[in-house]
Amino acid sequence: MSGKRYSPEEIISKLREAEVLLAEGVSVGKVVRRLGVTTVTYYRWRKE
Repeated sequence: MSGKRYSPEEIISKLREAEVLLAEGVSVGKVVRRLGVTTVTYYRWRKE
């Protein structure tokens, strides 16, 4: 099973959106659900 590949531009925009949501007090679980990625993917993107 192959997952969707995101371009670097898409990753950056999703991380920026996540930062805004987290600043508003939304939990990480709800943020990743809204972005359509897994929690592991979110933390991996942040690490990079």
